[in-house]
Amino acid sequence: MERTTINTNIRLNLNKAADRQAWEYLQRLDRKKYKSYSRAVVEALNDYFSRQDKLEHDPYLETREKEDAFLQRVLDTIREGLQSSDAGLAGLTTLLRAIQPSPAQEESAIRDEDLDVAMDFINSL
Repeated sequence: MERTTINTNIRLNLNKAADRQAWEYLQRLDRKKYKSYSRAVVEALNDYFSRQDKLEHDPYLETREKEDAFLQRVLDTIREGLQSSDAGLAGLTTLLRAIQPSPAQEESAIRDEDLDVAMDFINSL
């Protein structure tokens, strides 16, 4: 007959910080989510070792996750700023126009400079 249930004990030394923290987590379990210590331990072990396997096969996984989280925070902050500002996107567009010269102004300035250079060249002949 095959065993379907295994019973094991876990010993926590409350003089060690990591053990004490684990005990405190177990004491604060959400009993609606975890019906027993066993369910919490099983889920924690599976999550931990699954993540270790993923990191072993993809050492940059953690870095990409951190970058993605950072970019998401930046995007969320920009969205919140645009939503909370009175001018919204129109204010941003106005700001960008004030910072960048219009292409028509740049073209006319270039044409005048080109004409001056061309005239100087002709006059030197």
